[in-house]
Amino acid sequence: MEGTFWAFAPAIIAIILALISKQVYISLFVGILTGALLYTGGNPLQALGVLYTVMSEKVGANVPIIVFLVVLGIFVVLMQKSGGSRAYGEWAGKKISSKSGALAATGALGCLIFVDDYFNCLTVGSVMRPITDKFRVSHAKLAWLIDSTAAPVCIIAPISSWAAAVSGQLEGNGLTVFIQTIPFNVYAILTIIMVFSFCFLRIDYGKMKKNETIAETTGDLNAGETELPTDEDSSIVANPKGKVRHLIIPVIILIACCVGGMIYSGFFYNWDSGTYGTELQSASVIEAFANCDAGTSLAIGSTIALILVAAYYMMARIVSFKEITNSFTQGFKTMVPAILILTFAWTIAGIMGAKGGYLDAQSFVETNMALIPATVQSLFPAIFFILACGIAFATGTSWGTFGVLVPIAVTILGGSGTLVLMTVSATLGGAVFGDHVSPISDTTILASTGGNCNHVDHVKTQFPYAALIAVITFISYVVAGLLSTLGSVVSCVIMWGVALVLFLIAVLVIKAVSKKNAIVSK
Repeated sequence: MEGTFWAFAPAIIAIILALISKQVYISLFVGILTGALLYTGGNPLQALGVLYTVMSEKVGANVPIIVFLVVLGIFVVLMQKSGGSRAYGEWAGKKISSKSGALAATGALGCLIFVDDYFNCLTVGSVMRPITDKFRVSHAKLAWLIDSTAAPVCIIAPISSWAAAVSGQLEGNGLTVFIQTIPFNVYAILTIIMVFSFCFLRIDYGKMKKNETIAETTGDLNAGETELPTDEDSSIVANPKGKVRHLIIPVIILIACCVGGMIYSGFFYNWDSGTYGTELQSASVIEAFANCDAGTSLAIGSTIALILVAAYYMMARIVSFKEITNSFTQGFKTMVPAILILTFAWTIAGIMGAKGGYLDAQSFVETNMALIPATVQSLFPAIFFILACGIAFATGTSWGTFGVLVPIAVTILGGSGTLVLMTVSATLGGAVFGDHVSPISDTTILASTGGNCNHVDHVKTQFPYAALIAVITFISYVVAGLLSTLGSVVSCVIMWGVALVLFLIAVLVIKAVSKKNAIVSK
């Protein structure tokens, strides 16, 4: 079964079961067990052994991410206890006078936190949810805003964990090449444009429109969904003396420490050998980001930030030492559902072999990519976009997707030129799309957690939005690829002209259909 299409069976089974049953945990476990059975030839005892071996490998490799999630959970609880979250909600409620303003503010904050998508999802959700709740924004809409400004922002930010991951897949000065791909990343940039356009124009369609209608008319922000990703502790009592600064200062400290952790690790730590160097290993801050290990850096930075914030709260006499220690278990508890789903998602990617090994999905992709004739190279951006969409959707990992496809694209196309930049960008954008619509994607899971939204409901409401941008992106890459011989600037301008015109047409059609439906309903 290794290196064949059967490598994707675990994800296909898990996704179908999740969408039908809405039971994410059991669906993922069944998918993992199926993969283990395929790998062991149907031996159930050996399959269980393989299952837990893969799980231990993946959890062990991602312990820093788990630590980071737990620390963020503690942060959220501490900010609630300090009264900072309450005070900020009251302050923002006075400054933000409309639902559109609340939506746009959420999108803006998502764009500002571009260092890492995990950090983005949970921070934006915890800070903005009280404000969006006040204006009866459904949690599905909030989760969409979070998800649409997490990975799309990180994949076009030169200083981010995503930039570091992509740079490592490119030859030469990887970060320079990554920066050159940014203008061609139609899916990511157009998704951000969509966020703000839909916020100000108040556009909704599909199941999202139904959720928004229920939220506005009944106040049920989860549209009847009861299985939520977090179980917020109702025993948390906010300090009535809390001020806005008791939220802002901790968030600034957290961002500064996480960025500092990434820079420090990129300068001083050799992640390949696992040793600290005595001299600077990077010549610049940009290179430090490219060399860092994002997960470990975020864990280190968030831990330091937690110590500093705890000291700040105690000195300000806002939160006592006993309340701080109690926050550890409370914060961990809020993250248990997300950690459980992530554990299963990592395991299913591992058993599939998204990056090689076990069922070896990577080998299957590489083998079949070699069969594409060179005569269709002008269509490579569109082809790689579709491939990245499918692989990221099936495996739930965008990093694993461009880790497989980017080296293939560079090798086939010769390593430089407009078509290479366009194809790499298309691969990155397709990986983000697959990440957006896959129920087993870690970022999608964290967006559901940040928005306190039922996970399957988030996937269903986000899909029509992501699919619209994906279709426009595909058409744009077909046109741009055929005109790539005109040069990078001309082809980029034409590509964006096509994308924006199609997006405008889509907006007008959606508004016209919504207006017609509103008249019919009356």
